[in-house]
Amino acid sequence: MNDNFYITTPIYYVNAKPHLGHAYTTIVADVINRFYNMKGYDTFFLTGTDEHGDKVVKSALKENLGIKAYVDYISDLFKQLWPTLSIGYDRFIRTTETGHKAFVKDILQKIYDSGDIYFSEYEGLYCYGCERFYTERELINGNCPDHNTAPERIKESNYFFKMSRYQDWWIQYIHEHPDIIRPERYKNEVLSFLKDPLEDLCISRPKSRLKWGITLPFDNNYVTYVWFDALLNYISALGYPDGELFKQFWPVANHIVAKDILKPHGIYWPIILKAAGIPIYKHLNVHGYWNIDQSKMSKTVGNVVDPLAMKNIYGTDAFRYFVIREMVFGLDADFNEPAMILRINSDLANDLGNLFSRTITMVHKYCQGIVPTPPHFIENNEDFKPYVLSAINDYMSNMEIFAFHKAHIAIWELISHMNKYIDITAPWELAKQKKSTDTLHQVLYNLLEGLRIISCLIFPVMPETYVKMSSHLGQSTDIPNMTEYLTWGKIKPGTQLLKSISLFPRIEAKPHSKEDKSSIETRQTLKPEISFETFQKIDFRVGVITHAETIRKSKKLLKLTVDIGETRSIAAGLSTHYKPEDLIGKQVVVVANLKPAKLMGVLSQGMVLAAVNDNETCIIGPDKLMAPGTSIQ
Repeated sequence: MNDNFYITTPIYYVNAKPHLGHAYTTIVADVINRFYNMKGYDTFFLTGTDEHGDKVVKSALKENLGIKAYVDYISDLFKQLWPTLSIGYDRFIRTTETGHKAFVKDILQKIYDSGDIYFSEYEGLYCYGCERFYTERELINGNCPDHNTAPERIKESNYFFKMSRYQDWWIQYIHEHPDIIRPERYKNEVLSFLKDPLEDLCISRPKSRLKWGITLPFDNNYVTYVWFDALLNYISALGYPDGELFKQFWPVANHIVAKDILKPHGIYWPIILKAAGIPIYKHLNVHGYWNIDQSKMSKTVGNVVDPLAMKNIYGTDAFRYFVIREMVFGLDADFNEPAMILRINSDLANDLGNLFSRTITMVHKYCQGIVPTPPHFIENNEDFKPYVLSAINDYMSNMEIFAFHKAHIAIWELISHMNKYIDITAPWELAKQKKSTDTLHQVLYNLLEGLRIISCLIFPVMPETYVKMSSHLGQSTDIPNMTEYLTWGKIKPGTQLLKSISLFPRIEAKPHSKEDKSSIETRQTLKPEISFETFQKIDFRVGVITHAETIRKSKKLLKLTVDIGETRSIAAGLSTHYKPEDLIGKQVVVVANLKPAKLMGVLSQGMVLAAVNDNETCIIGPDKLMAPGTSIQ
């Protein structure tokens, strides 16, 4: 019977588009999920969106959209982003799903019937940005710690959950399970908060103030507090209480959260579970903030980094590696592009890329690209194998405790040793001496085996690079089985290798100015200038793709049906980067007055705009929903 592993991200609030903070949390979940897949575990990876509450309503009004249309739009942005970052979840849950809403009502009724929910009048300090009440001691200089604004004092009647009843139980449980919240600093933070009497939790909002939520099953005049709704996703997605997924995966539940939502996950959630008679999660894993210009990145503040833009500039694997390597899990980290470029050029291009290129090139030069037969195939490699085994052990132990930066330091220490090994053994000199052929073959075989193992170790963070390395080493590109893959001597002598490629080309960065050192200069040649009068002749319109299909005999073109206020047929060179089904419903910018032309037998009545470079094609669209046919000025 296989071991099991269940990993969750928070379900992300849909009051704004996804940013680096969301991407980091979800990449971490994907990395640890891939790691346990490699170990042969049955895994389940849950993410999704949290779609009720005050802020959602306000955001929809600000965008001049209906609430349902707005949450559908933002939720889809999250759902579409994750695959572009090589994130493979098993379930994407939305709190507006009928099944989830029914489940929340069932749990509320169960806890209400047990006597743990009561009705009372309350006056307190309420932050609309956080959608919760604060105590005086939680404020910093009288302001909300996250939004740096003064909360508003409000007084209203609501339903309350008797959290205080379970305070002593939760303190004792944490002491009995000292690694339940990790890193340890966050366990200590929760225990520190629990030193003072725990206030009961207001779990409703009157419909006179908020209608967008799940109606309480025992009072139609109130909706559920968004946190009581959202937290239950972790078990509603598994089909509690009788679902097979719940039975298999809940006992090994691992949550990943940022430290700003430690209190809901470290206090509200375990007490809700206890009150509902449900076992507690196994681990709560808490990471720090990404800081921009010395301050926390925040949708409210507006200093956010677009992960899709970073991925499009630097590549998916490079972006994933940077965020995993740069942040010590649990501590804050600083994000800036120069640091990313330095990490890519140093770690990926110089260290890993150079090692890979040198080794494959030497095998082609000295062995006609064929894996040589070493004189000591498995045993007697004491000058090399111990470094590999040590790196594997360090990597494994650190990955299991979410110390991702240390795990990758171990990999790069092995890479450094292998680069030095080349310099010390000097294969080019051995090749000149016929009596040293066996030694040359042993050195090259050692390097190839080291690269094969490195490709396995980097798989969770850089899956695309794993595929490139494995294919060039003549190995399977399936998900590596760690037990087999990390055993020495798996590359078969006689295997024909592909010629070397550049895994990570160096990035040449040039700041625009002294004031903007993080900006990267675009080096594409600009087209000749045109007059404003000429530009005014171009009719740009918002379109919605309603149908897409491949065009026979064309490797690049797709036939699109686009609604721009009228239906147009457009041939677009998108097939190498988009599947037809992925384009349905996407908003695009169309040149509507382009002279029609026939392309591969298809009448094309316009042009869909896209950003294009050597490796990527990305369609261009408005940043919020617009009516088809809207003119772009």
